[in-house]
Amino acid sequence: MELTKRSTYYYDLPEELIAQTPMEPRDRARLLVYNRKTKAVEHKHFYDIVDYFKTGDVMVINSSRVLPARLIGYKSDTGAKVEILLQKRLDLKNWIVIAKPFKRLKEGTKIVFSKDLECVVVEKHEYGECKISFDFEGRFEEILYNVGQTPLPPYIKEKLKDSERYQTVYSKFEGSSAAPTAGLHFTEELLEKIRAKGVKIVELLLHVGLGTFRPVKEDDILKHEMHSEYYELTEETAEIINKAKTEGRRIFAVGTTSVRVLETCAREGKLIAGHGETNIFIYPPYKFQIVDCLITNFHLPESTLIMLVSAFCGVEETLGLYNLAVKEKYRFFSFGDAMLLL
Repeated sequence: MELTKRSTYYYDLPEELIAQTPMEPRDRARLLVYNRKTKAVEHKHFYDIVDYFKTGDVMVINSSRVLPARLIGYKSDTGAKVEILLQKRLDLKNWIVIAKPFKRLKEGTKIVFSKDLECVVVEKHEYGECKISFDFEGRFEEILYNVGQTPLPPYIKEKLKDSERYQTVYSKFEGSSAAPTAGLHFTEELLEKIRAKGVKIVELLLHVGLGTFRPVKEDDILKHEMHSEYYELTEETAEIINKAKTEGRRIFAVGTTSVRVLETCAREGKLIAGHGETNIFIYPPYKFQIVDCLITNFHLPESTLIMLVSAFCGVEETLGLYNLAVKEKYRFFSFGDAMLLL
C-alpha cells in the first residue's frame, strides 16, 4: 500500500448516500463507533455519544461561524452573471475568493452585487481563485447579510430551509466559508449532558476555507498544496488541555478542524497558545501529539480529510469502516452521519 498515492484513499460511494438535508433533531444522526485498540465496531445514534465520555475528559470544539459567503453579481460591462465564494479576508476590503465562471473574468473586471456593494478583480490566481477589492457604502457585515447566501458544498443540491442548520449551536465568531460539520450534530441539551458527566468543553477557532472541498489532483499527495486558514488557540484552552494531558486524561477533538489547530500548536506533546495561519497537511504516517479521540463525519474519497482520518485510525481500518458504512447505508458528507474513533 502506497501511503503517498492518492488512489490509496479511494472508496466507492453510491450517490444516493450523499445527505442532502440535515437530520432533525440534530443528534438523531447515526454514529459509527470504532475502538482502535479492541477493533470493536458499534452502530449507535449521535445522542449515545455521551456514554463514551468519562469524568475528566476534555472535548475541543471549533467556535467559528459560517459567513453568508456566496455572492451573485453581474459584470458591469456585459451584464453576465458571476458567482463569488468568499474564501479568505485579507483586510477591510480585499479578499481571496473563488469565482465562477473563472475563465471569462479579467483583471480589472467590475462586478456589481447590489446598489451598496461591488468589487473589482485585482489578480487572478490558480484553481479558480481571484483577489478582489470590494467597494461598499455602509457596514460591510450588514451588507453581506443582506446580499450574501449560505455557501453550501457543491454536492448538496437541495435548498436549505433554515440557514442556521449549517451552523453549529455553539458558533460565535464569523469567518468560515464552510461549516465545521462534525459539530452540526450537537444540541444544547446534549452538550449539557456531556458537561454533567464531568467533561470539560473548551473552544478554539479555525475559519474554514472552501479549500477544504478542493480535491487532491496530484497522484503524489506530497505535491498537493494545502490552503492556509486562520486559527486561534487561547492561553486558557491550551492550559486546560496541557493539564489534562499531564494527568493522563483524554482529549476528544470535534472535527478535523479542531485536530488541525491542536496539532499545529503542539510542541513535543504540549500546546503553545497563539494565532495565525495554518496549512498543516496530516496524512499517514503521522504521530498525533494531542488528540486521543476523534469525532468526525464521513469525508469525500481521496480528500485531505479522509487522509487525516487514515493517519489517526490506519488506512486499511479507515477504508474498512467507510465500506462498512456504505454497506449499512450511513449518510455521507456535511449533513450526513458521524464517526467516533476511540
